Amino acid sequence: MRCVEISRPGGPEVLVAAERPAPAPKASEILVKVAAAGVNRPDILQRLGRYPVPPDASDLPGLEIAGVVAACGADVKMWQPGDQVCALTHGGGYAEYCVTPEVQALPVPKGLSLVEAASLPETFFTVWGNVYDRGRLAPGETLLVQGGTSGIGVSAIQMAAATGNRVFATAGSDDKVAACIRLGAAKAFNYRTQDFEKELQEETVNVILDMVGGDYVQRNIDCLATDGRLVQIAFQSGATTRVNLGPVLRQRLTITGSTLRPRSIAEKGAIADAVRQHVWPHIESGAVKPVIFATFPLRAAADAHRLLESSEHIGKIVLVA
Repeated sequence: MRCVEISRPGGPEVLVAAERPAPAPKASEILVKVAAAGVNRPDILQRLGRYPVPPDASDLPGLEIAGVVAACGADVKMWQPGDQVCALTHGGGYAEYCVTPEVQALPVPKGLSLVEAASLPETFFTVWGNVYDRGRLAPGETLLVQGGTSGIGVSAIQMAAATGNRVFATAGSDDKVAACIRLGAAKAFNYRTQDFEKELQEETVNVILDMVGGDYVQRNIDCLATDGRLVQIAFQSGATTRVNLGPVLRQRLTITGSTLRPRSIAEKGAIADAVRQHVWPHIESGAVKPVIFATFPLRAAADAHRLLESSEHIGKIVLVA
């Protein structure tokens, strides 16, 4: 099969086209002929050598795919060859074929192409597992999304708006701020020219989804209402910071977070069930839509990484096999 390997830790140029034998599915896995694969920040971290590959995972990058089931392991009950699926993977998505546990696959939402479907699993598994599971966003509550035009951001804004929650967001340009509003945010702020803390002083913020870290941790704490929850899913500005814990005690705040890849197959399967039940209907109704900024052929994965690292995109970048 055709695939893209990480030849050594480094910049986008270390992504090289290669050929390998197609993987064989284990008893509870499906083999998918990949039509498209999403490109995500963890792929960049893996390329840089900063995101260890689990022992049971492919060393090829790529954590979400869409395509057609080509073969099933002996114990597979949910799928059969010919089914169109999108799936969260342990790795190996930058390839013509990829294996994944059957419970981590979902049917392609009605009305979506395989390319559109490939942009969904990693982001919506992350949004559901963090905003709704760990963050416990409830009806009538408000959500602040830091990084509103990232792949995670556009998914979180749309999903929270679809569930009737008031949403705020930050982004790095006026054009991106406008995009957040179009996606359903009630208010959005250009973090380069506006102070989101001051802008939100008169608002109640119940849950914050943050991927910035660094000094944003204290700023987020200072924005939260009583019993608020800060959900940390990345730390692009640093994993360490000094924090005044006074508000955490006085306002009974919760600071939590998670990362998806190390979680067990059973845990990811439970998230998949929740996504299918709670998210897929909003996608099939058109209330939540894939936001794809650009597509690249698989062989141009390096160009896709360059675009993602530039942060000029709004939404997702997808490789087409």
